[in-house]
Amino acid sequence: MAKLNIVSAINQALDQEMARNNRMIILGEDVGLEGGVFRVTDGLQAKYGAQRVMDTPLAESGIVGTAIGLAAGGMLPVAEIQFEGFLHVAMDQICNQLARMRTRSRGRLGLGVVIRVPWGGGIHAPELHSDSPETMLVHTPGLTIVQPSNPSDAKGLMLSALRLGEPVIFCEPKRIYRAVRGEVSEEDYTVPIGKAHVAREGKDLTIVAWGAMMREALAAAEELQAKDVSAEVIDLRTLSPMDSETIIESVRKTGRLLITHEAPRTLGLGAEIAARVAEEALSSLRAPIERVTGFDTVMPLSQLEEHYLPDRRRILAGCEKILSF
Repeated sequence: MAKLNIVSAINQALDQEMARNNRMIILGEDVGLEGGVFRVTDGLQAKYGAQRVMDTPLAESGIVGTAIGLAAGGMLPVAEIQFEGFLHVAMDQICNQLARMRTRSRGRLGLGVVIRVPWGGGIHAPELHSDSPETMLVHTPGLTIVQPSNPSDAKGLMLSALRLGEPVIFCEPKRIYRAVRGEVSEEDYTVPIGKAHVAREGKDLTIVAWGAMMREALAAAEELQAKDVSAEVIDLRTLSPMDSETIIESVRKTGRLLITHEAPRTLGLGAEIAARVAEEALSSLRAPIERVTGFDTVMPLSQLEEHYLPDRRRILAGCEKILSF
C-alpha cells in the first residue's frame, strides 16, 4: 500500500469513483484548471474533461443550487466550497432546499450531493477561512456530516459519501491536509458512515475528538501513557449521524470523559455528546465531563490562532483535572 496524505487520498477516491460512475461531476471555484486551492482535484479535469470537472463563478449559492438541479436530474454532483466560511452564502440552498428534499417529496426524491469543504483553522489564513461551523449543519435534519482525521479514512469515507445517495457535507481538516501520511489501499473500499472508531484503547479515561483534533488527542494520550494513565481515544468520524453508542460503551468502561473540538464551546458538538453520556451513562461517571474547545469568540487572525486552538497541553490539563477529581 502506498503512503498518502489526506489530499492525495481524497483525490484518489474522486478519481476512482469518476472512472466507475460516469454520472459523477465535480464543480466549484478553481477545481478544474488549478486543481483546487489545496490541489485536492489536481489532474482530474485533464483526465475527465471540462464537462465533468467544471470551474464555476465565485458564487457559492449558485454552485450548490446547480448541484441540487444536477442531482434531481440523476447526476452525482460533487461541489466544492473553497473555505468553510463561505458556506454561509449557500446556507439557504443547503438547509432549505438540499436537506429538506427527501421530506418535501415524501420520500420520493433523495439528492445525492456531496459538498466538499476545507475545514478549520491552523494555517494562518485570513478572516472567514478558519472556522468550524459544524453545529449549524449537524442541527439541520437531512444532512450527513463527515470529518476524517487520517488518509485511509478520508478515502473510505469519501467513497461511502459518493455512494450514499443523500446530501453529505464532507469536512476536510485543512490543517492536516499534508501533515499526516498513512497507508492507503489502492483498492476500492469504503469506511462506514455513522460509525466511530476506537483509535486507541484504554481503561482510565475516554477522549473524544475528530478531524485535526485527533492528532492532538493521540499526542496527549501518548504522554499520559508515560505517566501510567491509559486513555481510550475515539475518532467520531461522522458528526451526523453520531455514533454515541461507541462513546457510551467506552465511558462505562473508563468512568471519565473529555471531549475536544476547535469550534466555539457554547452549543458545540461536545455539549451534545456530554448530554447523551449524562442521559445514558451518568452512573458510570467518576468525575464531571470535561470539554476542551475553542473559545466563544471569532477565530482570531494568525498571531492569536495558536492560542485559540486546543492543543495537547490543554487536553492534558483537562485530563489531569478529571483524573484528580
